[in-house]
Amino acid sequence: MRPADTRVLLTGATGGIGRAAADALLERGASLMLVGRSPATLSEMSRGLVHRLQLAPDRITWKAVDLTQPQRLGVLAAEAASWGVNVVVHNAGTPAFGAFESIDAARMQQVMQTNLLAPMLLTQALMPHLRTLPKAQVVCVGSALGRIGLPGYSAYCASKFGLRGFAEALRRELGRGPIHIQYLGPRSTHTAFNNDAVLAYNLATGTSMDEPAAVAAALVRMIEDESAECFLGWPEKLAVRLNGLVPSLLDGVFTRHRDALAGEAPTVNPDFRGSR
Repeated sequence: MRPADTRVLLTGATGGIGRAAADALLERGASLMLVGRSPATLSEMSRGLVHRLQLAPDRITWKAVDLTQPQRLGVLAAEAASWGVNVVVHNAGTPAFGAFESIDAARMQQVMQTNLLAPMLLTQALMPHLRTLPKAQVVCVGSALGRIGLPGYSAYCASKFGLRGFAEALRRELGRGPIHIQYLGPRSTHTAFNNDAVLAYNLATGTSMDEPAAVAAALVRMIEDESAECFLGWPEKLAVRLNGLVPSLLDGVFTRHRDALAGEAPTVNPDFRGSR
């Protein structure tokens, strides 16, 4: 779909990838409904975008919603349908890094609710509207860790493996209908989503990181070409393929990751519960 023809609901809009995605989509002619948790931040962001990009104010609207509250998702879906949404970008996410034994139940529940259940429930609530359109797209912004299980990310990987599985299954369920389901798998990205402990882990393991603008550019390309899946980075793309074919083949290559994780407490940035 041409970006100029899109009305995009973007969750996690105030995070690093969300802000870069908003810029990239607006610059290509899209209209946006920004979704986040803070009314003040969303309002300031919207005004800044209108001023900086010299946009008509009606190109941007925003809704403050806690995506971990299922009852709010139906309200958001109704408002987005009335606004005329035809592209949904599930970008909101919650991190969880650390040894599995040290991650508490509340954190696991929050990760699963934000990263997996909220996209599923919001997509379901929007389906009646999206089915009425000639064409619609749902892009799940997951992670390369939706195909590669990595030490230190057991809970996070579970949520992203689930999100990728949801996207794949729903894409096949809908077949050649008007709704296209897509999965974007970035690798580690330079945003506050990844705090100092994660940066140290990446440095110790030789993990490369992308800038948010690279992820945003990939998102725009996916909307344009309607591809089913896209993973970013090398050697992550190779690892995704190998892991899909022979998962056990990679089991022995994560010694550095296990060593870097040893003794780490779980690291969570509470300010990034719903965006990245």
